[in-house]
Amino acid sequence: MQFGRRDIVGLDIGTYAVKLVQMRKSAKGWFVTAGAIVEIGASDSDVPSQHEANITRAILTALRLAGVNTSYAVCALGGNEIAIRNFDFPPLPDDELDTAVLLEARQVCPFTTTDIAVDYHLIPNGSDRSRGYLVAATNKQIKNVTRIAKKARLNCVMMDADALALLNCFLEIERPGPDHGTAILNIGNNHTTMVIEGKGGWPFVRNLNYAAEEVIKKISDEHNVAPASLHKMLMDETNEIPSEIYESLMKETEEFVRDIEKTLLYYSTQENSFSIQKVLVCGGASMYQEIVKLLGNMLPVETVLWNPFEKMKCQWNKNTKGILLKNVLKKNGPAMVVAAGLALRSI
Repeated sequence: MQFGRRDIVGLDIGTYAVKLVQMRKSAKGWFVTAGAIVEIGASDSDVPSQHEANITRAILTALRLAGVNTSYAVCALGGNEIAIRNFDFPPLPDDELDTAVLLEARQVCPFTTTDIAVDYHLIPNGSDRSRGYLVAATNKQIKNVTRIAKKARLNCVMMDADALALLNCFLEIERPGPDHGTAILNIGNNHTTMVIEGKGGWPFVRNLNYAAEEVIKKISDEHNVAPASLHKMLMDETNEIPSEIYESLMKETEEFVRDIEKTLLYYSTQENSFSIQKVLVCGGASMYQEIVKLLGNMLPVETVLWNPFEKMKCQWNKNTKGILLKNVLKKNGPAMVVAAGLALRSI
């Protein structure tokens, strides 16, 4: 089957919100034709089916708000749900390479099951070696996402890795130079990922020990403040944060910075690494802009909030209100980068 570009939508199912983006490419570059972000909402029970129902409802709402009528979605897995590893084999024919990559994935991936899906990409290296990187995920996690998409009347035609979607968005939209030295820090509510494209296209992906949800809960317990109230306080830039809460936030950020610096130091020892000059911050928790400011003050390299939609124009369809779309992307763009990277994929 042949799918047109306009028939694909990038769907990022997060912990607290669903992000949806649709794009179209022209001779002038990429245009955003639809976008929406909808909170999933807390469940009144611990029953997984209730949480799935909330996610499904959020996806349907996002599709309606964005005016999207396609049934084809590109989804992603992230964090500990997926593994990305490099491999280096002697020269192998295609059929033997498939087997070798699968065996390598079963040995190096941190899954307790061998029921996994594996794909890989070869990187030209000018030698007689079969080198590249593999991506693996459990079939259980893949089925979970595709099942939820199906409940929202969507067909998941491709499963991606959120780290690779971030790189895809960075390379397509930012068009970096050959020695860009840029790291992407995707701060989520339950996991944080650092992604760097090394020389020759080698991806460097590391999950960091930082989750905004845990930080919010820790500070909330420490100061006897409801998590929802603290969330609202950090989201609203017009409010002044009480000094005692700010000190706790700064303490948590200092630990985060040490982890980032260790990761950057480790990256610098890798083959084909860049000298990192800039860190682009995105993800759902990047909307806590006080955290981004603290990172900018503490890290030894330039650190900025990344909204790739600032470099793209909107080209809305008859079902989408242009001003509304622009406002959504301007306000929530840093939280929607993975969805943008997924929307850039082609089938």
